[in-house]
Amino acid sequence: MWCLPTVRPNVSEMFKCSSLRRFHSPVLKQPTAARFSTTSSSPYLPPLFSVAPMMEWTDNHYRTLARIITKHAWLYTEMIAAQTLVHQQTNLDRFLAFPPQQHPIVLQLGGSNVESLAKAAKLSHAYGYDEINLNCGCPSPKVAGHGCFGVSLMLNPKLVGEAMSAIADNTNVPVTVKCRIGVDDHDSYDELCDFVYKVSTLSPTRHFIVHSRKALLGGISPADNRRIPPLKYEYYYALVRDFPDLKFTINGGITSVSKVNAALKEGAHGVMVGRAAYNNPWQTLGLVDTAVYGVPSSGLTRRQVLEQYQVYADSVLGTQGNGRPNVRDLVKPLLNIFHSENGNSLWKRRADAAFKECKTVGSLLEESLKAIPDSVLDSPISESPESGEDDVFADVHNVLPPPYKAVEQVMLCA
Repeated sequence: MWCLPTVRPNVSEMFKCSSLRRFHSPVLKQPTAARFSTTSSSPYLPPLFSVAPMMEWTDNHYRTLARIITKHAWLYTEMIAAQTLVHQQTNLDRFLAFPPQQHPIVLQLGGSNVESLAKAAKLSHAYGYDEINLNCGCPSPKVAGHGCFGVSLMLNPKLVGEAMSAIADNTNVPVTVKCRIGVDDHDSYDELCDFVYKVSTLSPTRHFIVHSRKALLGGISPADNRRIPPLKYEYYYALVRDFPDLKFTINGGITSVSKVNAALKEGAHGVMVGRAAYNNPWQTLGLVDTAVYGVPSSGLTRRQVLEQYQVYADSVLGTQGNGRPNVRDLVKPLLNIFHSENGNSLWKRRADAAFKECKTVGSLLEESLKAIPDSVLDSPISESPESGEDDVFADVHNVLPPPYKAVEQVMLCA
């Protein structure tokens, strides 16, 4: 069912169905906010907006929904442990296969064993991901503690540089790092710069996705690690200033498209959004193409989005064996598509009740969507992002830390 793409697909071909209105490929113009220079072989617009990798959330089903809503946002897989791929070589499709319509898409790997990361990169090659990213930012005790990877890797930049070099040697696509601004007491701006400097010196890594909080490894939950450490956007913008030959994507605390554009206005190369893109996909992803990239949106209504998603969902129902994915798996990404709309709570209750009886996604939608007014189902994506929010980036350049000055010999020998 899912493809192992060797040729980049035309996004205008996605989700064609004789009974549904088709997507039409817009005439693209270079966005005025573009800060990435794409390679000559890339058919995609740069990653001004990307959806963060989130465990148990950004699976194939969510990414399929996201791509119906936005043509140009960059999508990330959930983190996949390199060791898993090495030990599951006869079952790689389960972890790596994806519908070709999901391009541009980034594979995020987790791990600290250089050999395993290199093998994982090589195994993923046939699947045609557009980039490979190494997770150096996850603070979960399961990852950063017992697994000795995730954000713990920031404490060993030499190892990260070696790992990124090994990954790059086994793929023909760009390699990137996702990190935090620090770990526990290792949270000075100079220490963050040391990490970036060493990794970029020891490897071909030229793009860092930076969550603008430090991580606390004292046993607090991942949720608390997204809430307790303060955001320090000034560290991110200082990196942009001090490493002009690198690209940086800002992440953390950015919950709307208006904030995305505010960050870009102040000089961010790109913006990554996490839970807001999952918890409110319509008002977040639905505005990306027009408000961030300056190109036409699909013009689809939520009814049409659901019709297209239903075609996908019912076609993959039960294809992985043992009844998975089941109806509940496939409906999960849809549960927030009516966020804050009239009928949202009733639709969720009806959907929950329908899981007991409905054997297809189509039948569940037919039963539960009666709770949503036609005016909500048939309204197209708004053309304007939210307004009236405080601009959290307005004064950021007034509080930047002093410039970083690397001493190459010290950096490489440390």
